[in-house]
Amino acid sequence: MSMSVGSDSGEEDAVMSEINTTPLVDIMLVLLIIFLITSPVVLKLQTIALPSETNQALKPKPTTVNIVVNKEGDMYWNQTRLNDTNELFEFLKKESVKMPQPEVHVRGDQQTRYEFIGKVMFTAQRAGIQKVGFITEPPDKTGNTR
Repeated sequence: MSMSVGSDSGEEDAVMSEINTTPLVDIMLVLLIIFLITSPVVLKLQTIALPSETNQALKPKPTTVNIVVNKEGDMYWNQTRLNDTNELFEFLKKESVKMPQPEVHVRGDQQTRYEFIGKVMFTAQRAGIQKVGFITEPPDKTGNTR
């Protein structure tokens, strides 16, 4: 038993078939405003100074001279055994006139007496060598020396 109070109650139950476009228009206007505000910022390119290319003549690096002194005092020049300091002096004299002058690296055995290393350094000084360095064993990764 259904009672109907009025005849217009059937009209209220009818489905509304129109789309409300007001929220859609509001969202589109907000997106348009955001696009208009952010587009100049995005399109403005940052000015940077790019490096220019230059050609420079390569300076030849001097070869290093390796002198090895073992614990008996024997001297070696690039795996060639030298008889005495006079022979070493002649080799170093030839190297000292080269431009640029090479460095002399002295690799001495841990058991070598200071006297033998001192003779090599004195001979290099007499020959006119400006840079003399020593080659040592680097420490291990933990920081302890071997």
